[in-house]
Amino acid sequence: MDPNKVDEESGKMSGDGDGDGDIASVMGFSGFGKKARTFDLDAIFEQTRRTAVERSQRVLDERQKDDQMEEEGESSKSVKPSVHAQKDKAAAATSRKQESESSSDSGSDSDSDSDLIGPPLPPQYAAQDEGDELVRPPRPPGSMAHSDEDEDDDDDEEEAQDDDDSPVKKIPDTHEITLQHGTRTVSALGLDPSGARLVTGGYDYDVRFWDFAGMDQALQAFRSLQPCECHQIKTLQYSITGDVILVVSGNAQAKVLDRDGFNVMECVKGDQYIVDMAKTKGHTAMLNSGCWHPKIKEEFMTCSNDGTVRTWVLSSEKGHKSVFKPRSFQGKKVIPTCCTYSRDGKLIAAGCQDGTIQIWDRNLSVHTKFHCRQAHIPGSDTSCLSFSYDGVTLASRGGDDTLKLWDIRNFKKPVNVATGLENNFTMTDCCFSPDDKLLVTGTSVKREQGDGKLVFFDRTSFQRVYEIEVTNASVVRCLWHPKLNQIMVGTGNGLAKVYYDPVKSHRGAKLCVVKSQRKERQAETLTQDYIITPHALPMFREARQRSTRKQLEKDRLDPKKSHKPEPPVSGPGRGGRVAAHGGTLSSFIVKNIALDKTDDSNPRQAILRHAKDASENPYWVAPAYTQTQPEPVFAEESEEDEEADKEPEWKKRKI
Repeated sequence: MDPNKVDEESGKMSGDGDGDGDIASVMGFSGFGKKARTFDLDAIFEQTRRTAVERSQRVLDERQKDDQMEEEGESSKSVKPSVHAQKDKAAAATSRKQESESSSDSGSDSDSDSDLIGPPLPPQYAAQDEGDELVRPPRPPGSMAHSDEDEDDDDDEEEAQDDDDSPVKKIPDTHEITLQHGTRTVSALGLDPSGARLVTGGYDYDVRFWDFAGMDQALQAFRSLQPCECHQIKTLQYSITGDVILVVSGNAQAKVLDRDGFNVMECVKGDQYIVDMAKTKGHTAMLNSGCWHPKIKEEFMTCSNDGTVRTWVLSSEKGHKSVFKPRSFQGKKVIPTCCTYSRDGKLIAAGCQDGTIQIWDRNLSVHTKFHCRQAHIPGSDTSCLSFSYDGVTLASRGGDDTLKLWDIRNFKKPVNVATGLENNFTMTDCCFSPDDKLLVTGTSVKREQGDGKLVFFDRTSFQRVYEIEVTNASVVRCLWHPKLNQIMVGTGNGLAKVYYDPVKSHRGAKLCVVKSQRKERQAETLTQDYIITPHALPMFREARQRSTRKQLEKDRLDPKKSHKPEPPVSGPGRGGRVAAHGGTLSSFIVKNIALDKTDDSNPRQAILRHAKDASENPYWVAPAYTQTQPEPVFAEESEEDEEADKEPEWKKRKI
């Protein structure tokens, strides 16, 4: 093939490439065709090794200068060089030798090294080959002590990291706010999934709504209502979507409210004269607890003193969806005191008054799937059941002052037990931390006999790792929100406390503590609302309000808007108004009564003031009987009567 043709073809190709390059640069993708830059790792390692050698040489030179200055200051010059100096000189000779070898070996790589951009790699990556040793600068005298200190520092850093990883450090309790619900026990707490609103209920029948984003430092609830009239509130819980609230109270009918407190649904009441509770459509006795399904937004569950656990659907108000009937060992009816769903919603668990914990499959309501007959002492009300986030562990808070941890795969005996946790309420909570490493519960106290505490247990070792003294009353409800990382607590003296950490917590209570308290605005009594009528005729259109002060002055001059009193009527009355008093009979009588100065507060005295005049100048009765009235004859007093009067009071005969 002719080489000239080849050159011509290559020139054409290069010309075409330049044209394409111009088009590519105009279009903005000119750099896409370049090859990726390759790095020579051996050259990088060699450059790093040389840098380390230079640094070590610099350190040796400085140390030699220091040694020479010390030798000049000494009186005797016959002192032999120290062992460290000899070692330093040997190290310097070795480094020079290595530098000469590296300069001879790396002469060919100098051009490639000059193209490298950026800082060199650390000394620990300065090994040229697998057999080469890492090049480090020699240690000065006493370097072992420094290395020990470095190791100690590393140990301290590891311990600090361990402390940071410990679950106790993640408890948000550095700050707190107090919400005043009332004066009686806060028996229910509910927080919506987003953490924006908190709802509290208590023994005073009230349900209060708190909005963290809308509150200021005054910490006032924006709504208070009594949805169940005169029944204690036992459970409040938001649905998984946060748009409705389940209200379980002391009556037989659960209610569902929306976010603003308006009624959405009320469960039907069953027929109390039917023996089989599965044949009636609702509960017939007082409710004890309830909760929403964690996956299905319209399904919820309640348990009652009629011995049943019922599931409901929000769209169906005619009756329940399914019924679960707890039974004792003898097959008798047992009252469930608390109920809950598992995290995946496939299991339904209920704690009963006979101390048992019974778990059903949600779709099979006849026989229990797991059953522990001696979970707690019979007769003690199990106050709470809570599943862990992994769905394997179940925590139960018993009325026998215990907290137990269960593995549902081996449900015959508890994994761990904590005792000495006093429980005086049938709704005392227990819950898991968001990282599933801690278990939290509250303790009860008698009135003025100590402080109620929030106790934290490590899930693996079940040791009491932390405590928070809340207040001088029982701690009934506790809730640890996973998104906010804040702990809500309901107490026996009407307080709802929120514990948070400014660094570890998010939103929630942090939103309202930074807002200053708003001043109450005085209501303007004379001002009226300015009504805008854009399509009114000009003669009926009001002038635009420019200033409030001018409007007030204008309204003050208006007799109708300022409610100016009418002047008194002169002359005869008109328009239904009476003239000056005394002009008519009624006004004359009223005037004389008002001007009468006699005091008739004591009627007896008012009558007796005429007695003397009546006796001296009889006018009514005595003149009529002057001729026919006999002379009065009175009994005379004898000596016996006088002696009788002298006798002591206790000797006188009682008639």
